[in-house]
Amino acid sequence: MSHNTEVLDQKTLWGGGGSPFKVSYGKLMIWFFLISDALTFSGLLCSYGFMRHKFTDTWPSANEVFVHFPFMGDAHIPLLYVGLMTFILILSSVTMVLAVEAGHRRSRKEVQIWLFLTILGGFFFLFSQVWEWSHFIHGTEAGAIKDIIVDGEWVTQRIHGANLHYNEYGNVLFGDFFFFITGFHGFHVFSGVMINIIILIKVMKGHMDKTGHYEMVEKTGLYWHFVDLVWVFVFTFFYLV
Repeated sequence: MSHNTEVLDQKTLWGGGGSPFKVSYGKLMIWFFLISDALTFSGLLCSYGFMRHKFTDTWPSANEVFVHFPFMGDAHIPLLYVGLMTFILILSSVTMVLAVEAGHRRSRKEVQIWLFLTILGGFFFLFSQVWEWSHFIHGTEAGAIKDIIVDGEWVTQRIHGANLHYNEYGNVLFGDFFFFITGFHGFHVFSGVMINIIILIKVMKGHMDKTGHYEMVEKTGLYWHFVDLVWVFVFTFFYLV
């Protein structure tokens, strides 16, 4: 091997002491976390799919459950409000992209504007989810006659809405999965909103300008995009399929 080849190898081969992918430690850890979290959601959605396939005959149809829209009274509008929630959450991903792009240009004012709009989108989604849960729990005025367990005995009575013990619309497992998976995702959205608020405060105080970069905005953006992407799968499994 010639002397020139040895020099070339020393320059091209990774010798440790730094990231081989030119990625900061913080970004690398965020990716590790997102991969592990993706596996968690995958397991939950696979379990949901398995139980839905097993109890196809008694599984509720989303078109018959999620039919309400705020300020529209008893109007039967299947999935419209859920679709609006999804649109706003995806739109918040766009504003987060713009915040990250502005951070690369170190435009503090623009970062503040786009982060604020992202936070608004997150709050809208959270309040909408609370509203959706409320209607699902309280159910319809007519209710449905179901066999349920009361004090350890099976009884037949009219029930309204759904909880972890009974479901007006069909199989009780639908409610169990709905509350856990959408609640787990909602917790992620809430966490993302809180993190975005903290980052926004840091940006407003000029912390990013002092450090010389806006990498914290980018790392928060990775988490926020993940949360939005997960909702696309949750939305598909629960409302569309």
